[in-house]
Amino acid sequence: MSSGTHKNWKPKTLPADPEATRQLQEWLTEEGYSLFGVGHDFRGADLSGGDFSNSWFTQAVLAGVRLAGAIFYRADLQSADLTGADLTGADLVRANLDGAVLRSARLDGADMINASLQGVDASGASFRGTQIMGASLFGVDMRGADLTNAVLFQNTFKVTVDDATVVRGLTGTVFGPITVFSGESSRELAGAELEAWIGERGGRVEVTAPGSLQQ
Repeated sequence: MSSGTHKNWKPKTLPADPEATRQLQEWLTEEGYSLFGVGHDFRGADLSGGDFSNSWFTQAVLAGVRLAGAIFYRADLQSADLTGADLTGADLVRANLDGAVLRSARLDGADMINASLQGVDASGASFRGTQIMGASLFGVDMRGADLTNAVLFQNTFKVTVDDATVVRGLTGTVFGPITVFSGESSRELAGAELEAWIGERGGRVEVTAPGSLQQ
């Protein structure tokens, strides 16, 4: 991923906040440095298709921002607010999303290989057809999330789900356990129990022990 690939790209809509707009415009005119969007408010922007590889969006506000097809390879999105953001088809390979808010965000068809999601609120988010492979999902709230046809591969998958979480067509391998909420009660599922729970809902996932990783 080269740092100069964004030069022919322009945002469809700039952020409402003038400081975030200034930061974006400076980045577009300067060669060879990563966008420094730490703490900035990008609401109102359409940044679809932008290459934000290695950029810094730590604690940035990206709620409702259109980011379809954007590239966040190795980007830092730690504690960013992505509530309702459109990340359809985005490249989130090796992105750091620890502590981020993904409530009701759309990540359909996104590539999340080796991404880190620890302590993330992804309740009501859509992960339809998303590639979640070799990723670390630890303490992720996926209550009400849609994982239809998502593909998992050897992920740490310590997530919270409920009866509204959709796992139809979900395939692959994970390390459990997950916590299932039903009304006020919750239970932890791992191994064969977790496989059965997903299977009853139309998915087919193999739960493996971390020690059984194939080299």
